Amino acid sequence: MESHCYLELMIVPAIRGVIARRLLINYRIDPSHLSKVLPDPFEPLLVDGYGVGGICLIRLTGIKPATLPGSWGLTSENGAHRIAVRLADGTEAVYIPRRDTDSRLNTLLGGRLFPGAHHHARFSILETHDRMSIRVRGDDGKTRVEVSGKPTGALPPRSVFGDTQTASNFFERGSLGYSDTSDPARFDALELKALNWSVTPLEVDHVFSSFFEDPERFPRGSVEFDDALLMQNIDHEWRAQESLYCSGVPEARSV
Repeated sequence: MESHCYLELMIVPAIRGVIARRLLINYRIDPSHLSKVLPDPFEPLLVDGYGVGGICLIRLTGIKPATLPGSWGLTSENGAHRIAVRLADGTEAVYIPRRDTDSRLNTLLGGRLFPGAHHHARFSILETHDRMSIRVRGDDGKTRVEVSGKPTGALPPRSVFGDTQTASNFFERGSLGYSDTSDPARFDALELKALNWSVTPLEVDHVFSSFFEDPERFPRGSVEFDDALLMQNIDHEWRAQESLYCSGVPEARSV
């Protein structure tokens, strides 16, 4: 069924804080299989003939409405499954089928103060100056993410991006994200404005994603780990944008 979409403004305040750590774990994906997991409003955004998906593992600190003074704010660990997409009008964006958080407040306010549905999860994290290990387990048993590695100077030789600057530019452009909500026809929009942008490649020695390595979703050989990028101590704002409503979107959309 063809979908018909319109925009509706979500009235929530801009949120400001610090990204203490943002780790982007990226996969290159056969676009013919990727198209099957995307709702109709979105098409895969290709790089060197591949679709790009991944997980963002982010620690937010000092989070509060941008208009409020002071240095106080909320801290949380969060994970978002992301797929680079293009809309019918050519807009580049990110589709987010799943958001996880260790904050009970985020799960309560997801879709209200914070755009998109949020699921509660447990995060196990070990970070030193030269090593990082993160594990995520969703309370509902649907999400499992594992990654470990160390900062390095270059992307893997087979990366679709070729070099760090190309990868950095690609993900900086993907600042607009559309998230699944409790309403299968509505995708909440959130835009990241990073006030200082810098990425460092991570040399990964172990990675697992229950979403991208699910053979029923992506058959063997249709998806491969591509690269991982680390950002630290980034001042930023999150700004809600117009939600996307689409009639004709199938109700069965589960991660």
